[in-house]
Amino acid sequence: MANVRVERRLAAIMAIDIVGYSSLIEKAEARTLSAIKALRSHVIDPLIADHGGRVVKLMGDGAIMEFVSTVDAVACGVALQQATIADQRDVPAERRIVFRIGINVGDVVVESGDLLGDSVNVASRLEAIAEPGGISIADAVYKQLAGKTDFAFEDAGEHTLKNIAQPVRVWRWASDPLLPTAVSPLSLPDRPSIAVLPFDNMSGQPEETYFSDGITEDIITGLARFRSLFVIARNSSFAFRGKAVEMAEIARRLGVSYLLEGSVRRSGQRLRITAQLIEAAGAHLWAERYDRDIDDIFAVQDEVAQTIVATLFGRIEAARHQQSLRKPTVSLAAYDFLLRGCVHLRGYAHDDNEQALRLFDKAVELDPRYAVAHAYSGLTSVLLDRQRNAGLVSGEVLDAALDKALTGLRLDPQESRCHRFLVIIHLLRKEFDLAEYHAHQGLAVNPNDADQMSGMGLVMTARGRPEDALAWHKKAIRLNPFHPPYYDQGLGKALYLMRRYLEAIQAYTRIPGSNLSIRAQLTVCYAYAGQVAEARAQVDQLLAEQPNLGAADYAARDFVFERPEDREHFRQGLILAGLPA
Repeated sequence: MANVRVERRLAAIMAIDIVGYSSLIEKAEARTLSAIKALRSHVIDPLIADHGGRVVKLMGDGAIMEFVSTVDAVACGVALQQATIADQRDVPAERRIVFRIGINVGDVVVESGDLLGDSVNVASRLEAIAEPGGISIADAVYKQLAGKTDFAFEDAGEHTLKNIAQPVRVWRWASDPLLPTAVSPLSLPDRPSIAVLPFDNMSGQPEETYFSDGITEDIITGLARFRSLFVIARNSSFAFRGKAVEMAEIARRLGVSYLLEGSVRRSGQRLRITAQLIEAAGAHLWAERYDRDIDDIFAVQDEVAQTIVATLFGRIEAARHQQSLRKPTVSLAAYDFLLRGCVHLRGYAHDDNEQALRLFDKAVELDPRYAVAHAYSGLTSVLLDRQRNAGLVSGEVLDAALDKALTGLRLDPQESRCHRFLVIIHLLRKEFDLAEYHAHQGLAVNPNDADQMSGMGLVMTARGRPEDALAWHKKAIRLNPFHPPYYDQGLGKALYLMRRYLEAIQAYTRIPGSNLSIRAQLTVCYAYAGQVAEARAQVDQLLAEQPNLGAADYAARDFVFERPEDREHFRQGLILAGLPA
């Protein structure tokens, strides 16, 4: 068999994104889309052409661009930010369009006009960590600027970017200091609100970051069980990792009154945790340092969470503390395997689900009474089977996953994550009453679980109640403003069922990467929105990946609809797009 030649070339890649796009669209969709169109016409497109660039991909709230010259790419990025500032200076802050930009240079794969590969992924990750109105560039880009431009870039140090194996040294260019006002502050909730920032890993070993992240997440989980406290979800507070942003500004962007920050140093069998509670205005309310043998890690976590709650509220009944701040396992080794598994579960690499399942099963092996490890194992086995079988999960895998999740729930009835995973499993088993039951039970145990709220939105969509689903998804996004991509998939499904196809398309196109499920849902929305060419392009991709699957096959996959008319509407949309019945 002849080798298929892959076309490659060296390119400078710019990723650009609109800050607060969802909020702008929600407040005034027509006005925002018109403003973006005008900005593209008289600012963005001319600058790209002037600097020898081309638009590779448009994605609703952003774009990927290619330049032959690295210097031209950076010059275009700076010019674009400066021109946008000038254009938007007289626009009210709550309506202002502000960009984040990331630039990388490297080898790319060319496929049907699109660009693929790590170089493109790194550019997108750099954009995500850029300041509003600012530019983040990789060290490889910075080295090519030497002696060729006068642009002032600040060394932001090494960053571990999601799904990128090696840390990347990042340089930042900051724009007009007035720009942070472009992000409208969130209104404060009617109860004390807090965000727990990722604790710094002080071990000197980058691979130990998962451990400090796990401690941070467990403190978030412990605090979130209190109904009287509004707790920002992990994905949103972790979005500020490594960013040079003032505490008051982080609090303003997340809409909270208090911030918790700290560090973890793990050395042999010794552990040091530092933590400090800060008021949004800047006052330090409390600080403490804990030096412990590593076996005492859970006692330290409980003590930190208890002290924060006491500082915010005064006295809370001791019995409620005991119920809310439980030790997850007596085995530190099992806990370590669970944390490593969670890192893989959040990843997008081809073998991440397989690695996660192996680690969760190891945690169960070391501690058979570790409730949440059983539940994680069950969920991951389902995700892995879907990945291997084009979105379809076998009955045997679903039965085994249900048994694992129920085992976890029997071991710890107050663990909200067990309920959350049961929601997914019961939806796939078409047991809609049980899915809704566990969604309610999970929220009763942990009322601040944004992921559980998103899960409730999925249940409402599956049951044909998209208005309720949309309300749940909006509530989840408010609690988790920097939410993971699957929130947008749930939001897209609810909007689709409400026949708001253009908004659903915007939600789906915000999801990085793609899979058969997302592509099928996007296909239907394009078809019903009358975007024939886009629908056909998605169908071509579906047939290229799975030539033997038709509309009926896709309609039976993923989270199926309870009502026959909803299933039929989805199937007819795929047929309308051109997929065989």
